[in-house]
Amino acid sequence: MNATPTTRTPPKQSTVLRRDLRASTIEGVLTIPIGIMSLPVNIFITSLVAKGFPLSKPVIGGICSMPSACNFLQVFITPLVTRWLPAKPTAIVAAALHALCWGWLALMLPSLSADDPLATGRFLLLWVFVSSLFNAVFGVVWNGCMHDLVPARLRGRYFSQRNRISQGATLAFVLSTGCVLAWGDYSARAFQAIIGVACVCRVASLYYFSQIHGRQPTDQEASVRIPLLVQLSVVRRSHSLLLFIAFGAVWSFAANCFGPFYQIFLFEQLNLSGFRVSILSTLSALGGIVSLPVWGGLIDRYGNKACMAVALGLWMLQSFLWCIITPANCTILYGMFFWGGFLGAGFVLGQFTMLLKLIPPEARSLAIGLNLAVPSTVAALSPVVGGQVLGWMLNQGYAPLDVYHAAFLVMPVAAILSCILLLRIKEPVSSTLSTVVGAMLVGAMRNIRTLSGVLGLSFFVNYLFVKPSADNFRRFRK
Repeated sequence: MNATPTTRTPPKQSTVLRRDLRASTIEGVLTIPIGIMSLPVNIFITSLVAKGFPLSKPVIGGICSMPSACNFLQVFITPLVTRWLPAKPTAIVAAALHALCWGWLALMLPSLSADDPLATGRFLLLWVFVSSLFNAVFGVVWNGCMHDLVPARLRGRYFSQRNRISQGATLAFVLSTGCVLAWGDYSARAFQAIIGVACVCRVASLYYFSQIHGRQPTDQEASVRIPLLVQLSVVRRSHSLLLFIAFGAVWSFAANCFGPFYQIFLFEQLNLSGFRVSILSTLSALGGIVSLPVWGGLIDRYGNKACMAVALGLWMLQSFLWCIITPANCTILYGMFFWGGFLGAGFVLGQFTMLLKLIPPEARSLAIGLNLAVPSTVAALSPVVGGQVLGWMLNQGYAPLDVYHAAFLVMPVAAILSCILLLRIKEPVSSTLSTVVGAMLVGAMRNIRTLSGVLGLSFFVNYLFVKPSADNFRRFRK
């Protein structure tokens, strides 16, 4: 069954839509460098706090929590700003201020001292807070613009294609970042060069963002402003949206409690170089590039909920392998990162498109803001708690590898339990979990049968996939 009903678009609107979607795709590619660097956990920030200016675990946890804390604070800022200013100018100003904050960091890097981690940590906490606040406002307004721009029938396929192209840009940027940092010996100049490239790309992305026309609101829509209390009532009646927000909160705890310390583990306990870590991140992006067309088709056909549950479950099962990783067997990380990227891309795509489907039109900005604020509150507190727990356990004299292995149990266990909330969501026009699993198994069997013909194993594969009858079995015994 198709998860999204189809409607035809008039020819003139279709031409404008294609032009807008093309501009949006280019904008997404150019946003990748500064977008990757603004994530709570990424190779740039991890290298900065682990190699360039080594900081303590609680300070690292605080830095990683700031973007999520700002995602919560923006819920009090964005509705006020967008109530009086158009969405597109708000997004452009917020993104420009965010880029200026990165320029501020580039100017300050030479004056930061690795011998004074306390002062360096205080500055980085302040800088991350200010830059993340502008980025959070931009993110919410951008989501609203995409909700208006992309028709529901195209969202799965369009965003899978857009994300696939963006994953290619991610692959190139992450690999280049690892090479520059490793060859530059994690110097201030190396970090400044990367920031400069990211800021130039951000300015270019804003040009293409400004070229997007989007759907023009009607006079009636433009004149009607729904009171905040009415919007709150609408959101309170949207039970599936509230369940989705609760699921996001549990997932945020699972991903962020010890998530920021996975790359710290790679640098400190496995002693990997920035180049090798960039190779791992590149493999993760490559897995997303390979899988996104498949996930886009599955989500459009079967809906988001079941696809997300399958992707998250399989992704977290392989995450248990982190609990046995040592310097002696760390080569399995290459396969793990590819597999994680393959499945994680489907989960993230489903998360985004499901939010667009569950948003009530009468309270769009409020719904997006709450969905960002509540999980972000959990995400802001989780790495602080995780950093304190890790610091305490390491100070007790436990073996560092054992401490990290125990901590890495939290994410897969909590994430798998969060699927209980996910499966209770009533998604409009979607298929069941068993239907999606069956479709995936049929596809897998078809690929195996095709490969068996090439390898000369058709008899063996037919024996596995064709159920023998009792009459044939008795005839064989005679």
